Amino acid sequence: MIYEMAQEAKKAIENDCDAYEIYIDESKSIQLDSLKEELNFAKEEIERGVGIRVIKGNKVGFAFTSNMEKIAETAKQAVENTKLNKVDENYAFAEVEKIPKIEDVYDKKFNDLSLDESIEFLKTTIDTALETGCEVTGAGFSASEGRSLLLNSNGVSIEDEGTGFGIGISVNLQKDGKIATAYNSQSSRFFDLEGEKLANEVCDLAKKSLDTKPVETNDYSVVLDYYAATGLLQTFIGAFNGENVMRGRSILKDKMDTEIASPKLTLTDNSLLEKGMYTSKCDGEGSVSQKTDLITEGVLNSFIYDIYTANKVGVKTTSNGLRGSYLTTPMIAPTNLEFKFSEMKDLEEIDKGVLTTSVLGAHTANPISGDFSVEASNAFKIENGELTDPINKAMISGNIFEIMKKVEGLNSEIKQYGSFILPKLLVHDLRVVGQN
Repeated sequence: MIYEMAQEAKKAIENDCDAYEIYIDESKSIQLDSLKEELNFAKEEIERGVGIRVIKGNKVGFAFTSNMEKIAETAKQAVENTKLNKVDENYAFAEVEKIPKIEDVYDKKFNDLSLDESIEFLKTTIDTALETGCEVTGAGFSASEGRSLLLNSNGVSIEDEGTGFGIGISVNLQKDGKIATAYNSQSSRFFDLEGEKLANEVCDLAKKSLDTKPVETNDYSVVLDYYAATGLLQTFIGAFNGENVMRGRSILKDKMDTEIASPKLTLTDNSLLEKGMYTSKCDGEGSVSQKTDLITEGVLNSFIYDIYTANKVGVKTTSNGLRGSYLTTPMIAPTNLEFKFSEMKDLEEIDKGVLTTSVLGAHTANPISGDFSVEASNAFKIENGELTDPINKAMISGNIFEIMKKVEGLNSEIKQYGSFILPKLLVHDLRVVGQN
């Protein structure tokens, strides 16, 4: 079916443009959300659509549709839309390359997963939290299967498929007039989520966060738990975007082959990673997937590019032209970002510090300078290598590019949150401003 749709689009367009790209995306999904402990939203959805890009006279045009009766009409509209754009010789489509083999991105269990089973899984997770004495403020579960076909006039024809599952829960805990909150989530390519374990961990975090005490304002060794780390690293990763570099919006411009991070750190964008949430045979414009070392032992090695931006600066695409669906054209974005440290520190090595589970306000960080000031959430004192008192409101400030020059990995489980695959991070001499 998917190939027949592509051929229909090809037939309608191939004689009316210089080059074409046909992207067909179909997905099945289950989405559940609860308000407190009661399910308030449940949806099963099947979606299919076609996005068509063309180049004519060095102008690009794009159109899309979810109406399979209008594929030919949409193709013609894409050609018509080239008239709205300027001539730019940097537009091009992917060339044929050997398609890589990818591992463990599809779970056949999805085919047998019913809405009732999904609801029961979420309910069990919620009930586990309630049994511990926590109040559930919200929870959600998702399961999806996606298939795509990308075909272009250069002979590229790549079909891809994958599944994804996710569970998240947030809780409140009240005791003796004191309130604590906590949240966490899991995601996987497979339906191997551990909802009960997640609920117990979240409730345990809330319990430990009660009876907070102030922290003295000072410079500390700060452990950034997974959510805290990924929140701050968004700004850091934005500086590797080839378009930001090209437009002078990245502090890393002109720093290629220089040391920009701890020599213990190697950072790789790896769209071939086994079980990776962003693993695929190709990116959203048909460039085959690859590994790109962005940082090698602290030294800046590469930025990330799509075809257009790579052509503008005279380099090769890094296969980072990602698209969310047939509704959009590709945009530069990371895939699976592996943060690997040559050596790791133990919590026991920290005499005096702070651990923060997450941070509030990371989106307000300056995207160019990297300066940030965030509120620590579910934070704890570290004394003689052990977590002690939970901390009431405290602000953490610094500069993400500066702290990455001395960042260390903490001995901990490697987890994937969004694009980030990393341990907990240890940063020295961060300013922590205590509040009563």
